[in-house]
Amino acid sequence: MTAAEPAPAEPLSPPAVAPEPDVRRPIALIVGVAATLAFVLLRVVVALGGHTPLGVDLWWHDLMESTRSDASVVVAWIPGILGGTLGMIIIGLVLIALFLWRHRRWDAIALAAGMIVVVAIGAPMAAVIARVRPADSLAESVATSFPSGHTAVATTVVITLGLLLRRRWVWAAGAAWIVLMMWSRTHLLAHWSSDVVAGMLEGIAVATLTWCVVEAVRDRRAARSAPSLTPPRPEGSPA
Repeated sequence: MTAAEPAPAEPLSPPAVAPEPDVRRPIALIVGVAATLAFVLLRVVVALGGHTPLGVDLWWHDLMESTRSDASVVVAWIPGILGGTLGMIIIGLVLIALFLWRHRRWDAIALAAGMIVVVAIGAPMAAVIARVRPADSLAESVATSFPSGHTAVATTVVITLGLLLRRRWVWAAGAAWIVLMMWSRTHLLAHWSSDVVAGMLEGIAVATLTWCVVEAVRDRRAARSAPSLTPPRPEGSPA
């Protein structure tokens, strides 16, 4: 190469652009709204019944009581303890720490936000609705039972992890955990069956809608930080 020849231009790397919105977000939004409406409908049905057990509640309660054994009670206490306040705080902190360790800050935010929201609205809601817990409860002494907090938190964590990790085995294992939790709370006679169904609906609504909000904020931040695709105007050129 002679001195008169210009040096070859280095190839330009493609400009960074904001990520495309997750195609699952509209589906999650629809599911969240549907779960919210179903929860409200169930709440109305319970209120119209004077907050007393529904017919299906009494049937399931009798079935759980008649099939109870020492072994089944031990099994039922496992999700009851792991899904309790202390258990879920520990599990939640471990999962959030793992996301942060993997540099998945927004996923950690989504999980933390979902757990905070479901607890923040669930406990006051149970106090306001004030549905009486089964008198022969083996697990809880607090009088109110609608919705099931254990089921709501378990469902929130499961749905959020499914949305974040996108693995079929996560969805399958999570669904099994939710069913086990619902069975556990009714087998220990701590909740009516409609309580755990309401908790599941609350968890679905909170997880999906919170995830949608966090993803929307994440995309907006990414769009603001991405450089513009419009090439800079040369100095002195007309506007």
